[in-house]
Amino acid sequence: MEKQIHKVGKRKNAIARVYLRPRAAEAGVIRVNDRSFEAYFTRPTSRMLIMQPLELTSTVGRFDILVNVQGGGPSGQAGAVKHGISRALLTVDPAYRPILKKAGFITRDAREVERKKYGLAGARRRFQYSKR
Repeated sequence: MEKQIHKVGKRKNAIARVYLRPRAAEAGVIRVNDRSFEAYFTRPTSRMLIMQPLELTSTVGRFDILVNVQGGGPSGQAGAVKHGISRALLTVDPAYRPILKKAGFITRDAREVERKKYGLAGARRRFQYSKR
């Protein structure tokens, strides 16, 4: 792999554009929206989620990963980055497919927020009933 690989990951309303490049420094760097990976995702669970495809395929530190992510919240953005990294790793080596497929990282999580209906307080929640 001599040039960068570009893939898109999605989750809820978040879209992540992931660029995988061959490692330039000693260890692979992950940058999200021009900030360090640790500074952007402050929750340890979000960081763990993003590192899962790299740890599963034993490619931690092998690539410099640049991510542009927008839309959604922190949880959705972390899921979008994970999806994008998984898709990019498939382009690097198709042999990773069975591993990533079994873990469920290739499939785009299609769950979306249900819309609010008229006459209700939320999507399904009703207004409080008053007897008197």
